[in-house]
Amino acid sequence: MPTPALAIVPLSRDDLPVDTVELARFMIGKYLVHDTPDGRTSGRVVETEAYPPGDAASHAFKGRRPHNGSMYLARGHAYVRLTYGLSYMLNMSAEAVDVGAGILFRAIEPLEGLPLMEARRPGVGLRDLARGPGRLTMALGIGQSFDGRDLCAGQGLWIGAIETAPMPVGVTTRIGLSRETDRPLRFFMPDSAFVSGPRKLLESF
Repeated sequence: MPTPALAIVPLSRDDLPVDTVELARFMIGKYLVHDTPDGRTSGRVVETEAYPPGDAASHAFKGRRPHNGSMYLARGHAYVRLTYGLSYMLNMSAEAVDVGAGILFRAIEPLEGLPLMEARRPGVGLRDLARGPGRLTMALGIGQSFDGRDLCAGQGLWIGAIETAPMPVGVTTRIGLSRETDRPLRFFMPDSAFVSGPRKLLESF
């Protein structure tokens, strides 16, 4: 495997805020990495959504079920769900053990392994390789088998960071929901061309 161009440091569970909304904001500017025998694909997280405890739009709202058990794991575990029978979406558990909550990774800026991503999404330009949650999982090669994976393990599929100065974070309401539609729980990198959906900036700091 070629030496990665980016010095991404794995994030430990202790690095992650124990609060869903704070975690969704915290992950903007961090990195998603997938190491495989074929090579590494990675990208900078530019858009997330929070689904905190008690949220009627959350998959955990009606309690623990066989399909959503990963949302009840300690923060930092993958929750992968097939949506509308078409696209897998990558979420991450966000609270203490047995508290059902998560954040959705909506978009990344592709950085490493572009030929691999392009092979998984042939004919798609760089901007759209992973701009949207279903595109993201396709570009990174993520499917149902990743449900429950520890994203803090630093291997396989994992989350990481590069030390940088704090950056502005935009906040809007979430996209494509029929419940809890007025809550400002979508976070994004304001200057990124890789953000999906509406870009109206409600708050930045």
